[in-house]
Amino acid sequence: MRLRLIGIGPGGPDDLTVAAVAALESVDVFLVADKARGVDDLVSVREQILRRHTTGQYRTIVVPDPPRDRMPERYGTEVRDWHAARAEAYEEVLRSNVEDDETVGFLVWGDPSLYDSTIRVVERIRDRGVLDIDYDVIPGVSSISLLAARHRLVFNRIGGPVTITTGRRLGAEAASGADNIVVMLDGRLACRELDDDWDIWWGANLGTSDEELVAGRLGDVLDAIDVARTRAKAARGWVMDTYLLRRAG
Repeated sequence: MRLRLIGIGPGGPDDLTVAAVAALESVDVFLVADKARGVDDLVSVREQILRRHTTGQYRTIVVPDPPRDRMPERYGTEVRDWHAARAEAYEEVLRSNVEDDETVGFLVWGDPSLYDSTIRVVERIRDRGVLDIDYDVIPGVSSISLLAARHRLVFNRIGGPVTITTGRRLGAEAASGADNIVVMLDGRLACRELDDDWDIWWGANLGTSDEELVAGRLGDVLDAIDVARTRAKAARGWVMDTYLLRRAG
């Protein structure tokens, strides 16, 4: 059985690569996770992308996503358990609903290499040895790439590093001396806890018709970011945001 992990960008139907569009046409069955957390629109966005970019016959199977604790005491253990549960759920669907000669597609937000679990989950399925599978990965436009384009940014200073982290780790990275930080997966805007000596370039729901952008000195624009996040969530029912923080001066 062949699996294809296809990066589809941050959510806009026009932000797929030519390679990703070609890969969509090779798929017989798409598996889509339904997170059941008030973000049903994420499933409809995937369906919109398929309608826009495919001409062949395919079918879609929506797989209920296993529940997980979003604020666990032991984060790594919780995430690994969630990956295992996801692997079991996908494996059962593949065994029961997909023929051995069919190609299965996973539509991955952004790029599969960056803060996404799909590669790890597919590796778990393969390692379990119940199904004989092979897979490939088609990269996608990440939210980071789109953030840079929208704000006309070069992420690195000349000869300097860029730290990519999560909201959960932001405080520790800043305390360790990182001063040029891209932040993802930050539902609570951890940047509020920093001092005002930072500039921020922020974006939400990038690539969609409800995209939001804010930039400026952190202390000056936090209220504007709050308003924009509220507006983005009202428009779609979900917010996916990312931002660059750079220590001023």
